[in-house]
Formats: sequence, structure tokens, C-alpha cells
Amino acid sequence: MERVVPSSPFAAGPSIVYFIAHPDVEINPRVPGPEWGLSESGERRMRSFRRPWMARLGAVYSSTEKKARLSAMILAENAGFSRKAVRGCSELGGNDRTATGYLPPDEFEMTAHLFFKHPKEEIRGWESASNAQRRIVAAVDQLLRRRVVGDVAVCSHGAVGALLLCHLKGVRIDQAMDQPDRTEGNYFAFDSNSRTLLHGWQAFEY
Repeated sequence: MERVVPSSPFAAGPSIVYFIAHPDVEINPRVPGPEWGLSESGERRMRSFRRPWMARLGAVYSSTEKKARLSAMILAENAGFSRKAVRGCSELGGNDRTATGYLPPDEFEMTAHLFFKHPKEEIRGWESASNAQRRIVAAVDQLLRRRVVGDVAVCSHGAVGALLLCHLKGVRIDQAMDQPDRTEGNYFAFDSNSRTLLHGWQAFEY
């Protein structure tokens, strides 16, 4: 019978939270960004992403965007339990960029730079970085109020992950907290009770 959640007798209450930014995506300019899935390399990287700490997971939460949801389902399988264990949360979604839709790479990078540089402004109609930060922090706080036996994985997106990282480190919003070299497929960890950062972004292959 397929395990929905781990059966190991862990201590009550989550102790470590792993925030995972989905890996490489299949970009399709004709499809809204939230509906993009993982590319072949992204899916391969996600399937090969295995760590000893996954054996202690008691919950897997995910953004409802396709790329994050698929990542969470693969993570659940890698951890040894059912995809049914993944719990979706729309508030874990990436920063809202529907005002512009798809942008060519150079134009996207320029807009993303302004998004971080002017956090209170809605650059080109994007959700502001300040609002996105409040949203992701509140969403994670709400999830961690739930009783969980074991550790917690949160599958989400790089930009909001950077904003959460800024909050955890107690620093102003800064693009320097984004994923290393703007690559996708990284994670960081923090203590669920003290919110102390245990380590910053690490690549899946690290």
C-alpha cells in the first residue's frame, strides 16, 4: 500500500524547513507562465535530487503553479511516499507577472533587476517585491502553524524564495539574495521554530 506520509516515529512538530525552488522549466511564450512545466533537464535534475534529510519529511507543500507542483510530486516520490501527500497553496506562487506575460530573456532580466531594486513599485504592472515578500512570509508562517510530524519541504519559486531569504536574514530586499548565477533548482533550510537560517542557497547537485 502506498504511503501518503512517512510512518517513522519522529518527534512531534517540524524542526527544519527546506525551501526548494523548482529547476529548469519548459518556456512557451504562448502559454501563461504559471502553466509552464519542467523541461527535460529540469525533470531529470528533480528526479536525481535525493538527500538523507528527505527520509525525515512529514509534509510537502507546493505552489499551485505547474512547475512547482510537478517538482513537489517528484520530491514526494524521492522521499518515499505518495504524490497525494503534496498539499497545494496558491500563496506560495511566484511573483505575479501576468501584466507583461512572457518577456524575452534580456528584457525579463532587466525587469527582474528593477523588481528587486525598487521593491515598493509595481514594475511594469508586476506584483511589487514588498507585497510578494509579505505574501510568501505570511504563507510560510501559516503553514508552519499546522501540526506536522517530521520536517517540512516547501516547493516554490526562486524570486519569492529570495524575498523569504531576505526576511530570514533580516536584510533589505536585494537581488544578491537571488539564486546563485540566476540558475534554477536550488534550496535553503531554516529552523521552523526560531526561523534561524541553517544554510543559504545550495544547488541540487551540491
